Amino acid sequence: MYFLWQTGRVTAVLNQDVLNQDVVNQTEQEPELRPLCCPGLDDPSLTEAEADDIVVILKALADPVRLRLMSLIARGGEVCACDLPAALDRSQPTVSHHLKVLVEAGLLERDKRGKWAWFTVRPERLQALSSVFQIVDPTTQN
Repeated sequence: MYFLWQTGRVTAVLNQDVLNQDVVNQTEQEPELRPLCCPGLDDPSLTEAEADDIVVILKALADPVRLRLMSLIARGGEVCACDLPAALDRSQPTVSHHLKVLVEAGLLERDKRGKWAWFTVRPERLQALSSVFQIVDPTTQN
């Protein structure tokens, strides 16, 4: 099976006879194109801007310490930064750095109360991540 590529997208399958020619001359008549066998591939459900946004989240979560931080904070609901170094067995500057990365990625919300900062998970950001990986069962669609 061979494909004709136009502007980075597969538009159709070419006939074998066309591909056996030495050169496909664009000035000659265009080969007959058949539709792709997989409907919906030409209409991606994730835009480029959305993908860029999700990449920021994935990069932030791609560190074991940050992943553990997210788990601890999600389970606790709201966690004081003062409790996290002992819980993770990491120094306070290291934990602060990882918390900063998670806040900048939009995964955590920071609330300063006096001397300490309290952190909560932003569920809408995790929902955005979750929606990317939803699997659609084609047998259940009408």
